[in-house]
Amino acid sequence: MKYQELTDIVKNSDNIVFLGGAGVSTESNIPDFRSENGLYAAKTKYGCSPETLLSRSFFDRNTETFYDYYKNNMLYLDAKPNKAHYALAQLEKMGKLKAVVTQNIDGLHQLAGSKKVYELHGSIHRNYCMKCCKFYSAEDILGMDGVPHCECGGLIKPDVVLYEEGLDDNVWNGAYKAIKNADVLIVGGTSLVVYPAAGLVGIYKGNKLVLINKSVTSYDSMAKIAIHESIGSVLSAVVENII
Repeated sequence: MKYQELTDIVKNSDNIVFLGGAGVSTESNIPDFRSENGLYAAKTKYGCSPETLLSRSFFDRNTETFYDYYKNNMLYLDAKPNKAHYALAQLEKMGKLKAVVTQNIDGLHQLAGSKKVYELHGSIHRNYCMKCCKFYSAEDILGMDGVPHCECGGLIKPDVVLYEEGLDDNVWNGAYKAIKNADVLIVGGTSLVVYPAAGLVGIYKGNKLVLINKSVTSYDSMAKIAIHESIGSVLSAVVENII
């Protein structure tokens, strides 16, 4: 029943925006560092939480430990897009999806073919020298021992929004505008507890809010449809029904 209702909503709209979280990437076998396992692993090896390890102050003061954690827990370069990524790219190609707004930093939406992607928290695939601004890929970072430095001697920093850092204004404004003007907002793979990203749901003024998450969220009562299943299975089934 809910699948059919969602299919009908998607069929009748050409202004859909998708807001996604870690649950989209976990279906590509990228662990959620905020999960119980991620929390336990960080505290066992490093003695502090992932939020501390991925903070700007920790990066500045403990750069070597930051990179040890970052390289081993945030860079999954062998990961491939899953059904959710491909379904969203297909919806964009069909002219139905106007934008993807993601909290993930893995670049899998673009790898699947999505063109309009607002990466709220940046991307592991962009790394810059803090001295001369030279660009480095994620592969470059992994290939350097210890703390990565530019050929000019400058420290290289991932273009990832660390805790204590603000979001990029252009990315935030683009995501804000897309969601505010959307006819349909599909939220998937997120429990909607991480701000400011979770606050984007409140910007949506339409009456077709769709939540797809394996667990219940505090926003379920606001949704027109709430489905507690695999986001990849749900979105791929909807696309197949439309085609």
